[in-house]
Formats: sequence, C-alpha cells, structure tokens
Amino acid sequence: MFRRRLLLLFCVLSLGAVFAQTPAETFIVGDPLPDAPELAPRGAYKVGVRTLKLTNPGQADILKAKDGRAPAYDRPLTVEVWYPARIPDGQAELTQYEQVMGLAGNPQRPLVPYAFPGRALRDAEPQKQGGPFPLVIVSHGFPGSRYLMTYLTENLASKGYVVVAIDHTESTYRDVANFSSTLFHRPLDDLFVLNEMARLGAGNSRSFLSGLLDAGKTALIGYSMGGYGVLNVGGAGYSQQAVGFFKQLAGSDTLRLRAAGSPALSAPPDPRIKAIVAFAPWGMERGVWDAEGLAGLRLPTLFIAGDQDDISGYEKGIKKIFEGAVNADRYMLTYVNARHNVAPNAPAAAVLRPGLPINEYQHYAEPGWNERRINNINQHFVTAFLGWHLKGQDNQKYLNVPEKVTDGPWPGFKPRAVGLEMRHAKP
Repeated sequence: MFRRRLLLLFCVLSLGAVFAQTPAETFIVGDPLPDAPELAPRGAYKVGVRTLKLTNPGQADILKAKDGRAPAYDRPLTVEVWYPARIPDGQAELTQYEQVMGLAGNPQRPLVPYAFPGRALRDAEPQKQGGPFPLVIVSHGFPGSRYLMTYLTENLASKGYVVVAIDHTESTYRDVANFSSTLFHRPLDDLFVLNEMARLGAGNSRSFLSGLLDAGKTALIGYSMGGYGVLNVGGAGYSQQAVGFFKQLAGSDTLRLRAAGSPALSAPPDPRIKAIVAFAPWGMERGVWDAEGLAGLRLPTLFIAGDQDDISGYEKGIKKIFEGAVNADRYMLTYVNARHNVAPNAPAAAVLRPGLPINEYQHYAEPGWNERRINNINQHFVTAFLGWHLKGQDNQKYLNVPEKVTDGPWPGFKPRAVGLEMRHAKP
C-alpha cells in the first residue's frame, strides 16, 4: 500500500512539474485549436504593438448638453496599433495587455486590474517591406476596451494589415458614462481615427507609421455598439425615432447630424473605406434603423451574429438589418445557439477566478460555444472577407458556401463542423 501511495504521489508531482514548465504563451488567446479552419492561423509577419494618444478638437460634449446645446471640448482618444514588425534576435514576440474587469462607478462590480498575454512585441520596429499595408479600424462594444479583440487584431497584423483599435472615451470599463456619449460619438470617433491614421501614415510624417499603411484601403470592424457606429460610417443613417430617443436622453438633437437624409449621410461614404465587418450590431429592436437608413449602406458588409442574441436581437434585430441593407453586397455568418458574445476574446484566466461576480465571466463567455473556437472561426472569415476586398485575394470560395455547414462542405473547415450558417444577399 505504501509503495502504491508513493507511486501515486510521484505521478502527481511529475504532472505538476510538466504544467509548471509549460510556457504561458502556449495558451494565448487566438491561438488555433486543432480544428481551426484553414485561414485562422497567423500569417507570415511578426507583429509589433504601440499605444497612441490622440485628441479630436472641437467636439460636442454631449454629457454637458443643456437647453438643446452641447459645448465644445477636445475629445481624447487612446488607440492601440498592431502592425507588421521586425523582431530582433533574442526577443520574444510577446507582450502583456493591461485590462480591468468591472465597471467604473458600480460598487457591485468594482474595477479590478489584471493582465493577459499577447503575441506582439511592444514598440517593435515596423517592417515596411511588403507595404504599405491596408488599414483596419476596430470599435469595441459598450462598455469595452481596445483590448477586447486581441485574438483578431494581432492575427490580422500578422497577415499584412495595420490594425487600430479604439478606446472610445466615456464608453470603456474605466470611464463608462451616460449612453448618450456612445450613441453620438461612435461614428465620429471612427472617422477621426481614419483621418489621423492617414495623416500619420503619410510619407512626410515623423510617425513610426510613415509609409507603413495605406488608408485608401480601409476596413471598419465593429462589435455591438461598435457595429452600430461602423454601419453609420458605411452609409446607414439613423432613423428619426433614434433622433427623438437621443433628444430625450441627452437634451440635444445632435444625432440628426448622422440621420438618414442629413447632408453627411446623403453623400457617398468615405471612398477610402472598402468593407465593413459588423459583429452583433445593436439598434434594430430599439428603432435605430429603418428602411430609409439601411438603404444607405452600399459597402460590402460581413455580419456576424448569434441566433439567440439577447442584447441586439436576431430575428427582429441583426437579421433584419441584414435583410434591410438592400443596396449592399452582404454576408451573414450565424452561430446557432449563440447569444451576443460572438466577438470578444475568450475569457482570460483572471475572469475565471472563484468568487468573482458572474457578470465578469458572462461578459466574455458564450453559454453554448467554446469561445476559442469562435475566435478561430472569426479569424478565418474576417481574413477571407478583408483579403478579398482590401487585397484582391480570390477568397470568394470561403464565403459562397451552402447555407448550413451540414448541407455540404465549407472550404477550409475540417469534418464534423456543426452549428454554423452563412447567408448571402446581393443588391
């Protein structure tokens, strides 16, 4: 008996040693699972990452609106930039992202700092060979942060894109404020960042981005309220009902500046923007969108949704947006039995700790899906879609598939895939 117990203890200690020696980077969010589809793995480029502080002058301070008017202020924005990079010998392509869980001002969900690893080197030298690279701008949900989708931002940078994720002021975990700020500023933040990236990427700028990016080939990616914003930038005007709702909320009717029929939305969208990816875009069930407004969306668009979405809605929400965007060449990838969390990183180890409020876990996790698999599938389809529209790659075969993954082979997927649907509608 003693020998058996000794042998068991030896085995336990040996296994513990194996796990202790397993490098943490083995489990980094976004790494491909064995059944990851073909385009999910990273590309040929090493990845660098930098933080930039930007200021958009003269913006309406919606939170201080009074008597129908909003004073002007200089709006600060922090962005994270991932880009093809040179990694010196002896340095690992690794970083730590500083994040918080919880919500500012909510005593039931206090802010708790934590860090999680990523596959990028902080402040690495840009790799300009092969560039200039197309630009991708990423907009998070409400609340969220620029680090919400690092599995995708790093992945795209490794495939030859400059990827910029925005911390939308007054809409992050750290500084979340009245919803009116998010409703008003989302599309304006996106357009400002596009202009700033074009300026910093110009050949005569002194930025590390000089000559690195081509803003004339830009895609916008948005999740939830980020999807709300990028659809508007792409030409979908807000409804008069949304303008009225905003006026009640903010004491100002400034949302009319981005409504259907306004001068901004009557003109064609910015010609530099070539494609839109909208994860679970919000607003249809609240009357934000109508037929007139959705008809203004004319850019190629990939929608990604869960058919049990309990935030944006599906049948009367995201699917209705997809159906109403009658002038866009559009696709919709649906995760069957998924709810709203079809875009974020898989839950980090920090939010798996016992004793945390369940909301911290549910902010990232999907009840019926492995989030790491969702991350891989998103990498595959976003790679196919952006490669087609920004790089001219012959990727249509990955998108023009039978409606259900069980109806026939989907190129790039391994056998036994289930739970996925793809719809396509032309103008």
